Amino acid sequence: MKPIRIGVIGVSGRGGIARHWQEDPQGRAVVVAGADINEAHLADFRQRLNPNAFVTTDYRRLLEQDIDAVAVTSPDFTHETYAVAALEAGKHVFCEKPLAITTAGCDRILEAWRRSGKHLMVGFNMRYMNMFRTMKEIVDSGVIGELKAVWVRHFVGMGGDFYYHDWHATRANATSLLLQKGSHDIDVIHWITGQYTKRVAAFGSLDFFGGDRPNDLTCPTCPDKNTCPEALFATRTQCCFRQEVDVEDNNMVIMELEGGIKASYLQCHFTPDYHRNYTFIGTEGRVENSEPEGKVWVKTRWTNHWKELADRTYEVKKAVGGHGGADPVICADFLDMVLEGKEPLATPLAGRMSVATGCAAAESMRHGGQPVDIPPAPAWTRGS
Repeated sequence: MKPIRIGVIGVSGRGGIARHWQEDPQGRAVVVAGADINEAHLADFRQRLNPNAFVTTDYRRLLEQDIDAVAVTSPDFTHETYAVAALEAGKHVFCEKPLAITTAGCDRILEAWRRSGKHLMVGFNMRYMNMFRTMKEIVDSGVIGELKAVWVRHFVGMGGDFYYHDWHATRANATSLLLQKGSHDIDVIHWITGQYTKRVAAFGSLDFFGGDRPNDLTCPTCPDKNTCPEALFATRTQCCFRQEVDVEDNNMVIMELEGGIKASYLQCHFTPDYHRNYTFIGTEGRVENSEPEGKVWVKTRWTNHWKELADRTYEVKKAVGGHGGADPVICADFLDMVLEGKEPLATPLAGRMSVATGCAAAESMRHGGQPVDIPPAPAWTRGS
């Protein structure tokens, strides 16, 4: 079997996922090319993965190479351009989430995908994590009855370093952190419930980050670098209190899903801890997780049925690999899709619907919390 030849656009940061293709146990892939605007990142990419890899600062030159597939792992605001170009060039595409930063951008990618006849996968690695696969198995088993409510609390304790010291902190680059960060959670809500969001209402504000500091101020040059807690622990260097910061750091979203399910999503970027807490409530019980403890709890209510006889605690097994063991599995799934036609666990439509929900929520919270309907996906996607 001839290995799939993969090119990576955006080789640093999330581009590190490419090592799982290069190290595929069955030798089904080889990473042969990389594109990035930073030449130092390209040099590191060749050193880490393949010293003979073709590298370029122009993604269009990468698409001209003898490659079968492209991984788009560049910043969010570039996904639409690169994914469309790769599909139009006849390449299979792995696109990191969010699929795009606008609903229209997602629909443009979907149309390019439809025309190309190639495969497209969205990088929703939470679908591959042991914790959330366990929760889906429990919900699907029916032990908590018919699902009616979902509550999600996202404590982003490293929000400053991860999102406010760099490009994520402006609407022009990210639209909202309900996409960059929240698209994971919105997708898991959709995945585990089996329903997409129809309508949202949201409130949010910039309560901690942002301010009156110059946009070109960096932590190493700041006069307060020895006392500012955000400078003391930052690995990225733009000042998180700079004037251009306009993305909300405190968000609360209410979601009405198909089938009448109600969901809430809360996201805060200045909490002291970092984890996600999910609760799914059905007519016969509820399931809840604790990421720090690696546990999932099932509690059942009085139903005059055998299922009520015990509450249960699941000890989630640890997995090896990035993102709780998800990265090597999602990379293997991509190869299965390209080589064997396997349906991806996260479909392109799922990528579109998480972005559409996040964009609608951002619109709602920027217009006084008014309810906003989710724009329907293109008609031809309904069977996908």
